Amino acid sequence: MISEQEIFDASILIVDDQQSNVLLLEQVLREATYRCITSTMDPYAVCELHRKNHYDLILLDLQMPGMDGFQVMEGMKEIETDSYLPVLVITAQPDHKLRALAAGAKDFIAKPFDLVEVKMRIHNMLEVRLLYKKLEYYNKVLEDYNHMLGQTVLKRTAELCESEESIHRLSAQPSEWYWEQDESGHFTKIFGPALDMLGIRVGNALNNTREAHGVRWNETERGILEANLAARQPFLDFTYSRTNSDGSLQYLMVSGEPIFDFSGRFTGYRGTGKDVTETMRADLNIPVNH
Repeated sequence: MISEQEIFDASILIVDDQQSNVLLLEQVLREATYRCITSTMDPYAVCELHRKNHYDLILLDLQMPGMDGFQVMEGMKEIETDSYLPVLVITAQPDHKLRALAAGAKDFIAKPFDLVEVKMRIHNMLEVRLLYKKLEYYNKVLEDYNHMLGQTVLKRTAELCESEESIHRLSAQPSEWYWEQDESGHFTKIFGPALDMLGIRVGNALNNTREAHGVRWNETERGILEANLAARQPFLDFTYSRTNSDGSLQYLMVSGEPIFDFSGRFTGYRGTGKDVTETMRADLNIPVNH
């Protein structure tokens, strides 16, 4: 619905080559408490004024020298590309009424003025015009929202498909331990020595126990791992190392995948891991007693 305040705040342009008519219509509108009133006696200025101000209503005299109201409406059609001309024509010629409506005008006021009729027609036309603009705005918002929603759904669908493929890759990897976390980083499922391999004591965060039990982690590698987790990025076969309390070097390989629900909300991580020390020693020609 359109409120009375919205109607009386609407912008109105009066176009008439007769100053007496302009002054009379301005007085009528101000007495009716309309607040945004502009006027011109130059028909050539109307299109540019409307292009700058986009009036809610134009009171347009049809009989003007040099450029009549019909020509003004033709020029306005280049501005109002949706074909809605917010024009209420003013005419003393009864045979001009149908022609004006066919040219795009929405209503007309007859001369000499019946002031009660003038106020009623202006009020009614503004109400329709503002409803039209509000509907146009809502349709644009709905169109933008649907476009955004469609793009989001497509993006999330692609992410979920990619995530599902990665999960299949995870499940195909031979592993010694498996873990799942919720969106807050708390572990919800643990199989095998996952916490020990990740350097975690129960109840502690990932980066709080790097020196636990005399174990020294490679800080650079652990930083990369934590950055992946913080960014909710998948990682496959990420290898990191630690030096145990007996001085031996141990290599671990972990794969992880962020989990999203069907609305695209992040819900946690799942991952697998294994000890790849023997493989790494063979690849790097590291003695067993290193």
